[in-house]
Amino acid sequence: MTLIIGTLLFGMYRQLINEQELQTNQHLAAEKVRYQQMALTLDRRSFATQIRTADPKTALVVWRSSLDLVGALSLMPDDMPLLPETRDFPILTSGPDKLHILTGGLVITRYGPVLIATRTDQLATLIERFVNAAITALMLTIVLTLALGYLFSKAILRRLVQYNRLSRRIERGEYSTRLPISWRQDEFDMLAGNFNQVLDTLEANLHAVRGATDNIAHDLRTPLSHLRIGLEQLPQKPVEELDEASAILIEELDHCLATFDAMLSLTRIEEGQQDLELQPLSLNDLCQDLFEMAEAMAESNGQTLTLSLDEDHSVMGDKYLLFQALFNLVDNAIKYSGEGAKIEIAQQGNRILIRDNGPGIPDDATEKVFDRLVRLDPSRHNKGTGLGLSLVKAILQRHNARIELSDNQPGLQVSIRFS
Repeated sequence: MTLIIGTLLFGMYRQLINEQELQTNQHLAAEKVRYQQMALTLDRRSFATQIRTADPKTALVVWRSSLDLVGALSLMPDDMPLLPETRDFPILTSGPDKLHILTGGLVITRYGPVLIATRTDQLATLIERFVNAAITALMLTIVLTLALGYLFSKAILRRLVQYNRLSRRIERGEYSTRLPISWRQDEFDMLAGNFNQVLDTLEANLHAVRGATDNIAHDLRTPLSHLRIGLEQLPQKPVEELDEASAILIEELDHCLATFDAMLSLTRIEEGQQDLELQPLSLNDLCQDLFEMAEAMAESNGQTLTLSLDEDHSVMGDKYLLFQALFNLVDNAIKYSGEGAKIEIAQQGNRILIRDNGPGIPDDATEKVFDRLVRLDPSRHNKGTGLGLSLVKAILQRHNARIELSDNQPGLQVSIRFS
């Protein structure tokens, strides 16, 4: 800011100098022409009279007539250039300002050289005043800039101290802490907003981890308790009951292992650690295979399973993983829609719909059910890992497909849309 103001003041200074020089040169040039014309039209006596009576406020004119000087000046300095060239020279007066600075030059006329000059010391005074005012303005600008800079730096430092204090609270585990955002909406506020979004994500992930831990403890506590009790009772059982008791314990153990295997598979798929064996797949064929695999299961539950196919659509995908994801959805519909329910597998272009008329799920749980180890309370009596829908979503995301849950009025509709 100071540099800009200094540059502007210097430009104004140069403009003032140039303007005054231009006006002086134009004035002297006009007087030169006037006296040259006067010398051509007047005789020597009249010419001298005109020079003697010339207004000194317009121009200071002096002419050497024989040995005498005629005009407003008592001397004619040596080595004066011919107009339009000019030179400054001083003169002494009897007034309060004894020393005057004149600028002028010679004009060659019929009656000899004539010196035409004009005062420029007022210009020097004006320029001096301007320079003093400019220096004062520049110093005030510097002082104001330093003061504003100090205040601005204090404000920034105050915000940084506040951010550091809040960051230490976050380090201590207070993850609900957020950086304040002011009305200014400056760069610090943008940084604070982005940092708050990171904290929101971090807090959500921590809640998810805690929720997953709670769900693991909830789901595995029962089978592990059964295992412990079974192992304690196993030595006391008759020989003929050992095989059956061992089979029950192995089943409980398999359930625990299945939960951990599903979690490892989910992590590998989400992190892209499991390579996909991509090949062109017909959605008609996938739906037909699903129907054939699940039809007997639905009949055993007293349910009706139907298949509706539209114009075929081909996608690139891993046949095994896609079938696993889709079958999981159909299996959930069979498990939870209830006896006598109607279940439909429908293919519509690049969409696959799985609909039932069972109890469905609440609207506020349509996203929650895709979290790890989440099972809605009504389903806790059914065995499961709580990872099925998480695995389904991960597989579909690897295939650039979207899954949405909606109300089938009554029941649940699952929509899978492939790109």
